[in-house]
Amino acid sequence: MAPSSSSSSWIPTRTTLRRRTQAPKPSSAPALDAAEYDDVCCQECGSGKSPAKLLLCDKCDRGYHLFCLRPILVAVPKGSWFCPCCSSKQNKLKSFPLVQTKIIDFFRIQRAPGPVQSELSQDSQRKRKRSGSLVMSKKKRKLLPFNPSEDPERRLEQMRSLATALIASGTQFRDELTYQPGGAPRSANRAALEKGGMQVLSKQDAETLNMCKRMMDRGECPPLMVVFDPTEGFTVEADRFIKDWTIVTEYVGDVDYLKNREDDGGDSMMTLLSAADHSKSLVICPYKHGNIARFINGINNHTPEGRRKQNLKCVRYSVNGECRVLLIANRDIPKGERLYYDYNGDEYEYPTEHFV
Repeated sequence: MAPSSSSSSWIPTRTTLRRRTQAPKPSSAPALDAAEYDDVCCQECGSGKSPAKLLLCDKCDRGYHLFCLRPILVAVPKGSWFCPCCSSKQNKLKSFPLVQTKIIDFFRIQRAPGPVQSELSQDSQRKRKRSGSLVMSKKKRKLLPFNPSEDPERRLEQMRSLATALIASGTQFRDELTYQPGGAPRSANRAALEKGGMQVLSKQDAETLNMCKRMMDRGECPPLMVVFDPTEGFTVEADRFIKDWTIVTEYVGDVDYLKNREDDGGDSMMTLLSAADHSKSLVICPYKHGNIARFINGINNHTPEGRRKQNLKCVRYSVNGECRVLLIANRDIPKGERLYYDYNGDEYEYPTEHFV
């Protein structure tokens, strides 16, 4: 991927729109033995076909197709698995308490949420001053910072929805890439290793990204609400209008070598570095540590209707020599619309045909 030119608008290419993971399908996933489980049928569709896609509940031994479950499972999970009936008796979703002090502590906010600071308005004023000239020139489009909700109570609601989803999924909040013992070290995250090269985030766009980080540190979160859908599971909605080319969030989590995760059955890994030397390729794993990107769902890119739902694009940049992944609005997004991006881009390698 060649660095983008500063004199022309950037157009996404096949290699910039990444699917969530480059890891192959798990080779060690247990499949039902056809002779032993001839009488096992899916409790949802009633069919015993596709035995490799049938899961048995570890409590009641009833079977379910991966693609018949809601939310859909894309791979056989590691460890114990309980069917919807058994799991509903054991785990009840509890909402994170709407208490300001607990929200501040949970998200490590530097101070209590207050009115939106003037940083965005000052930036807008600077842009208006620059545009006062009569000379017109075509410029490359710049990334925009997210625009937080003005109402502090509404931002608390947004953060509570995220805290609820993180707790339910057993994920600790982190808003940056993390490097854990046993995983890849930070020194391994070198954009120079990207096969074909990686586009460099411009100075102005890097300042915009840093502005978003500062707003998050102050408790001025992106205008997003995490909701639970019985079909899709946790998913994310725009809680106010989001303009095209706005930075919605950075995709973060634990960084690891792809070679360590090739048998990982998770559905939320994201490519961080696709190196010419396969042993140096990196992925982001948001299971233990992550942010709201963990709950933004993919589209069914096998149908025109599914493709039309896409309103975010996933772009990898070099920032100070390190790889970073941003989710950016690829069109104007009205309030209340759910957010989706294509796991595969133009590659069509990740199984999304059962996504809704």
